[in-house]
Amino acid sequence: MKSKTIFRSYARKTRWASAFILALAIAHLHSQTAPARFVGTITAINGDTLTVKPDNGDVRQVQVPSTAVLKRVEPGQKDLSAAETIQLTDLETGDRVLVRLDLNATGDTPQAAQIVTIKQADVAKKQQQEREDWARSGVGGLVKSVDPVAGVIVVTTGSGATMKIVKVHVSTSSVLKRYAPASVRFDLAQPGPIDAIQAGDQLRARGTKNADGTEIDATEVVSGSFRNISGTIASLDVANSTVSVKDLLTKKQVTIHITPDAQMHTMPEMMARGLAARLKGTASASGGAGPVSAPGTAPGSGAGVGQQRSWGGGNGQMGGQGAGQGRGGDMQQILNRTPVIHFADLKKGDAVMVVSTAGSSDVTAIALLTGVEPLLEAPEASRNLLSNWSMGSGGGGESEAQ
Repeated sequence: MKSKTIFRSYARKTRWASAFILALAIAHLHSQTAPARFVGTITAINGDTLTVKPDNGDVRQVQVPSTAVLKRVEPGQKDLSAAETIQLTDLETGDRVLVRLDLNATGDTPQAAQIVTIKQADVAKKQQQEREDWARSGVGGLVKSVDPVAGVIVVTTGSGATMKIVKVHVSTSSVLKRYAPASVRFDLAQPGPIDAIQAGDQLRARGTKNADGTEIDATEVVSGSFRNISGTIASLDVANSTVSVKDLLTKKQVTIHITPDAQMHTMPEMMARGLAARLKGTASASGGAGPVSAPGTAPGSGAGVGQQRSWGGGNGQMGGQGAGQGRGGDMQQILNRTPVIHFADLKKGDAVMVVSTAGSSDVTAIALLTGVEPLLEAPEASRNLLSNWSMGSGGGGESEAQ
């Protein structure tokens, strides 16, 4: 009996030892086949040492020896076949980098075996091209209906007298994305099927339009569920960057978080009055946008009043046709040209219109517009004015080092 007990004890120890050795072997193999690497943004360069803020985790420092291989790729490039070999002196703060570490290096500071970079200037250039393309060939608004079988999404653009119906045709080659829950970032949008799109969603599509812009064969579609809020600021919390607004529609108080990603603008008084008249359908038929002041001009200066001024062209982020070109233009061109403001510019009693993430009493602002008192006098006409302003384009996610 004693010998059997000893044998069982020996067997258990042997199995434990074997499992431990196997685990060590797997860990060693993994370390050999999957070298440590991380992706981030260069925040500082000191001699041959880079300080990098990874997308995930704490700031890291890495030494770049002369043996390290440095490559530069264009935004969107998926491999190194066309990569350009560069020197350490070519790197700058703000550049995106993928760092592969040399696991055999010794010393207190990790050393890079390879660095693949996308230059900050290249990212900015690509984002500008993306914005221009969305402005030139894009359409956006609220989803009215979805037919997944036929691949047709009906969208309403504009509001009030400027409302327009557009059919978005989706095929198997179309790229469909959905905003992540509680996210305000275009680059974090994830792939999503057409049946994930619901009536009331905000949607932006780009592709080939027909002659009058009532139909578009979409190459890319991004959509999400957002909320429109109109009301006056009841209070501000500077420490937490939040404002409290009583929503005119629900009559309930909403806490709105203002992040650095939020688009914040103010509308000059004459522009707001002219736009309110236009949404009510009372703007002059011959005056284009009617009494709308040029963005940045002093209220009451008369600039833009009764003039045939075109607000089209340029690089408005959510562009379409110029809002001042006749009666059917895209008002987002006007909104994108209003003066930019910051949290410190907000004050109690300000009338605001907000596009936010979905939520009942606690939301995050995507776009916030002040100076909208005349628009709140016609809440039904102006409720969806900002409906596609939130659909940003050209985020950095497409341009990250792979």
